[in-house]
Amino acid sequence: MPKEKISVCWFRRDLRLHDNAALYHALKSDYKVLPLFIFDRNILDKLEEKADRRVEFIHEAIHEMQAKLNELGSAMMVKYGKPKEIWAELTDQYNIAEVYANHDYEQYGIDRDDEICKMLNGKSIAFYTSKDQVIFEKNEILTGSDTPYKVFTPYSRTWKEKLTNEYFIKPYPTEKYFDNLLKTDGNYSIPTLEAMGFTKVNEPFPDKEIRKEVVEKYAEQRDIPAIKGTTEISIHLRFGTVSIRELVRKALKLNEKWLNELIWRDFYMNILWHFPHINERKSFRKEYDNIEWRNNEDEFQRWCEGKTGFPIVDAGMRQLNATGFMHNRVRMITSSFLIKDLLVDWRWGEAYFAQKLNDFEFSSNNGGWQWAAGSGVDAAPYFRVFNPDSQEKKFDPDHKYIKKWVPEFGTKAYPNPMVDHKEARLRALRVYKEGLERKE
Repeated sequence: MPKEKISVCWFRRDLRLHDNAALYHALKSDYKVLPLFIFDRNILDKLEEKADRRVEFIHEAIHEMQAKLNELGSAMMVKYGKPKEIWAELTDQYNIAEVYANHDYEQYGIDRDDEICKMLNGKSIAFYTSKDQVIFEKNEILTGSDTPYKVFTPYSRTWKEKLTNEYFIKPYPTEKYFDNLLKTDGNYSIPTLEAMGFTKVNEPFPDKEIRKEVVEKYAEQRDIPAIKGTTEISIHLRFGTVSIRELVRKALKLNEKWLNELIWRDFYMNILWHFPHINERKSFRKEYDNIEWRNNEDEFQRWCEGKTGFPIVDAGMRQLNATGFMHNRVRMITSSFLIKDLLVDWRWGEAYFAQKLNDFEFSSNNGGWQWAAGSGVDAAPYFRVFNPDSQEKKFDPDHKYIKKWVPEFGTKAYPNPMVDHKEARLRALRVYKEGLERKE
């Protein structure tokens, strides 16, 4: 173990060596840098599914980083446990001068970093964090009256105006300073999935490359679930295996419609920061917490399993269950159906998506569900109710997507619709109206 003072770069959801703010600042410090990743038991112990694609994704990303670090004569220390306990061990074993990490905007991450910061500072160790997973954060985009935006369009307009200064999307040239990595014998072992209580799904690691033709045709093809009309880069954004700055630079060259989707992600992250009551899974617009949901557990289960009798809904849910991914247009259709047609609390659907989605990100998932419920920031009005049949005819007219995921479609084995959409729509409008008129 090195006795000289060192810096530690603590990787979390920024699993790359290229264009990484925290790593850049660590490498430019006065000390050699030890890379660190912690498989956090506070998070992993809560995962019910032990064949979890996300854990396997992280595990593979760590192996990829380790191989690159080994080529450089360095290595990442990979631990499994609770951060506070691991940091207590590390500060006893190593002469740590400084710790570098990137900002986290979710409540657990904020609380964890506050706790670790206090512990480190108590041992005279500096803890520095940087902006990395968004382009603009916190108070960087505000209205003319210095308040956070609650509507996307003016937010995106200001976002784009501010981006005329290319400083915000310049890459961090970490490669220039790789010589400042701590030299090791490369013997740091990575805990196996099995040792952490997980099993392999054995799916190929998702491609990081952005296909130019997909982005160029994004506006025309992004709503058609039967074709690969979206980049499917969201899991890499979620875990930081790609740089948001790099993606924005590409979007500026190729397609503004795709750029807007990246801005939506910043927008929801910004809302989460400014309105922390969302972390408590409360409605952004608090009056929507007065709605009396039906919350029929049997109906919810049929939705989860993709057995509602509405083909586009069932196809989406089965795609999610089988792959951990669902096309974004279909995410809107399935969420609207659960909330409006079945009158199930949006939080139930939000939690199910959080459990299943490979690209689960609290701010975007919460934002999407509250958009569908009408309770969120810049949400669809509550009286906008998607008609699943109309959506199917518009976006999957040849049933290519449906037939892929619902093989019994069109046969006697396929169930009848579990509700009459027209009646369910009227019921939803009535319940919403009554809830919004109800006094606190």
